[in-house]
Amino acid sequence: MDFEDFVKVHEHQLSSSGVPQLYWRTLWDKLNQEVYDAGTVFQMQQVLQTVEHEDGEDEEYIKWRIVNISDNIISTSNPLHIYLIDHAWTYKLSEARAALDEVPSLVSRMAGLMDVSVEERSIDDVKEEILATMWKFNQTYTFGNFDMGSEHALPKWYIMDEFGSRIQHSDDPNFRIVPFFYAASGMSYSLMWPVKDVHPDDEATRDYTPDEKRPLERQARLMPWVVSDLSHVSLVQEEPPVDYFKIPGKVESLPAENFNFPGPPRDRNLKVFIEYEVFRKHLTDERFEIVNNPKDADVLWFLKHFYEYGELSEDCPGCLINQFPSENVITIKNRLAFTARRAAISDPANPLESNPKWLPVTYDLHLELPKFVSHFQQREKDGLDNHWICKPWNLARSLDTCISNNMNQIIRIQESGPKVACKYIENPVLYYREDIGAKVKFDVRYCVLLSSVEPLKLFAYEIFFLRFANQPYSLEDLDVYEKHFTVMNYFDKGNNLKHVHYYDFIPEFEAQNPGFLWRDVENDIFIMIRELFQAATSLPAPQGISHSPQSRAMYAVDLMLAWDTKPSGEKVMQPMLCEVNYAPDCDRACKYHPFFVNDIFSVLFLDDTEDKHVVAL
Repeated sequence: MDFEDFVKVHEHQLSSSGVPQLYWRTLWDKLNQEVYDAGTVFQMQQVLQTVEHEDGEDEEYIKWRIVNISDNIISTSNPLHIYLIDHAWTYKLSEARAALDEVPSLVSRMAGLMDVSVEERSIDDVKEEILATMWKFNQTYTFGNFDMGSEHALPKWYIMDEFGSRIQHSDDPNFRIVPFFYAASGMSYSLMWPVKDVHPDDEATRDYTPDEKRPLERQARLMPWVVSDLSHVSLVQEEPPVDYFKIPGKVESLPAENFNFPGPPRDRNLKVFIEYEVFRKHLTDERFEIVNNPKDADVLWFLKHFYEYGELSEDCPGCLINQFPSENVITIKNRLAFTARRAAISDPANPLESNPKWLPVTYDLHLELPKFVSHFQQREKDGLDNHWICKPWNLARSLDTCISNNMNQIIRIQESGPKVACKYIENPVLYYREDIGAKVKFDVRYCVLLSSVEPLKLFAYEIFFLRFANQPYSLEDLDVYEKHFTVMNYFDKGNNLKHVHYYDFIPEFEAQNPGFLWRDVENDIFIMIRELFQAATSLPAPQGISHSPQSRAMYAVDLMLAWDTKPSGEKVMQPMLCEVNYAPDCDRACKYHPFFVNDIFSVLFLDDTEDKHVVAL
């Protein structure tokens, strides 16, 4: 492509990455001709460094640095000084181990690049060290819209070549480096240009966290390279400001306080508009009539998010809808954690433990990273388990989720998109699978029906759903999906997907766990769900689910069971909340329980709970 087309295609990318327009033509020229000329200007050097320890012992190690070996100043006003850096390894996080297993030369190159010793070591040990060390070298990019739940542009991680990887950090850098996707070749590079003049023999440096200006957060984010002790940072997690709960770019209107809801008509069938095709097919109750135009409906069942509750109350005052204002306080994972903590006891015995007991300790890694580092370091000092699961705020099905006990990885994983870090349930209650002859992880899903906020009117659907891991559980191989995750129906090739109906599961569970009755466990689960929704409705919108007379909703509450010990030494099963989903996939519920949709619609829109498989919470 010519230069004008290059600018048209790449202008947004270049501008958003902060690449000065001064360099654009040189960049275009170097990309077209594949010019990698950094080697004519810079040299990689090794220098001996000495570190003095408190015990008086000195430690020596080799440090890399990149130096300007030219006779000229690398000037910020010279349009020629933008350089291409190649990428040595680009991969999806879930595929990193497989890549090392399949390409022996990649192991050799990464070991050399990361200064990982290979002498007298097994290849498996070398791979493990590479997977642990790479978080000092990893960079990430995402092309596409990854915001607010997009599943179509999952991040890729990459490691720059030996030259790029050995440019050291400085709080006062003289170069900036950013990723760049060149559309003409379909390849990604890193771009390097000076942000201040660099004289001969000067070392080239970059800021590893250039966009973090908050001092304490910057210190935490630099932990992979500049180790410091943050264990003094308070673990008290405070309610964030109101703006934290607002949806960016969206304005949610509410019904007027004096809105008098007339209710849907009772002298005829309710006309229902449903976007979910499976529900359309299974709504057979004669008291409902399917319509194809939402303007004709008494009941709206949308899959897309709805925000115009004020307009709905004015234009369709008798219409019902399957959503509540500000329900995102429980359906988005970072907000769910803050919302659930409103149910915490005021004076916990141990600040490192879950509070409330059913909520795994959770940190928003953007807002609370120093607190997370403090918590991690305190657990490390106390010899406690330090496995964490990192989840995107608003993706389901375990997408872009990882489990790690590597603090460097957890700190850096948020660079691929906003994440929460939740304490991993290291001691889950397991289920014995006869088909594989071992115990595996499982989780439980309850459908919860919210009919009213004021007063709180809440039901749990008695028929619950189960999901199982495909491999025996252990706190090893943290990147093996089938061992640590239970969502298999989207990923399993059909060879090992485990289905167990709730009525078969209950006697099997009780047989596998003598002394534990499911009705007692389920009672604790229902208490957890009610406490969650009490917390979620305790504050007005946008901090809490708001009262709306026209609103009804169904949510899927996913949970696991963990072993816990009371002060008396008695072993107990503790329900642990995983997440809450809006518009959950109900294909399996409809397949095995054809009455499911009729039950849900009867309870929510007709207040008919008789023989509808629900329990009032």
